[in-house]
Amino acid sequence: MDVVIVDYGAGNLRSVARAVAHAGVDAKVSARPQDVLAAKALIVPGVGAAEDTMANLRAGGLVEPVLEYIASERPFLGVCMGQQALFDYSEEGGRHDCLGVLPGRIVRFPSGMTVPHMGWNTVEMRVEHPVFEGIPDGSYFYFVHGYHPVPSDDSVVLGETDYDGVRFPSVVGRGNVVATQFHPEKSARWGLQLYANFLRLAKERGSIAPAGMTA
Repeated sequence: MDVVIVDYGAGNLRSVARAVAHAGVDAKVSARPQDVLAAKALIVPGVGAAEDTMANLRAGGLVEPVLEYIASERPFLGVCMGQQALFDYSEEGGRHDCLGVLPGRIVRFPSGMTVPHMGWNTVEMRVEHPVFEGIPDGSYFYFVHGYHPVPSDDSVVLGETDYDGVRFPSVVGRGNVVATQFHPEKSARWGLQLYANFLRLAKERGSIAPAGMTA
């Protein structure tokens, strides 16, 4: 199975590749558009700012291949910045248009809060999702971020997290797209389980979509 981790110049690629390898899969880390288009499962990780992320994706000719891949309804996993990039635009450092796969915007946590939100926090699932199979609801995952999604369609919110009284979507998705604000590759047992589930579903079913969830 061709699993591709998209390299658009962001950090954290090695830890993602190690988490995938832990599940017994040898993924290809690639910046080549043709590898994105040929993938059977695609992972877009990332740390950093929306402006840089989108500039790097455009410079690498990766925007259209990623959108074409998602439109083909093959399994897609976005992580942290890879999640935020799925929305219409980000307000980080001004307005920056993103991929527009999911409706909504990315906003900063309110002033007065400690930013970034860094460390372990719980995720409460709204929807039973096969990528979270075997992971107890309310499990802890590792976060590092100062911005979060505000979807304009509530149905894309799959899981939520509370940070200092602000409840935000920490898992979003639709159809064969799922994305997390936290870093599964830094989240020990349950993060590794999430990657293993994603890869197993992609291999066995060619789909990660829950029953009844459409693209």
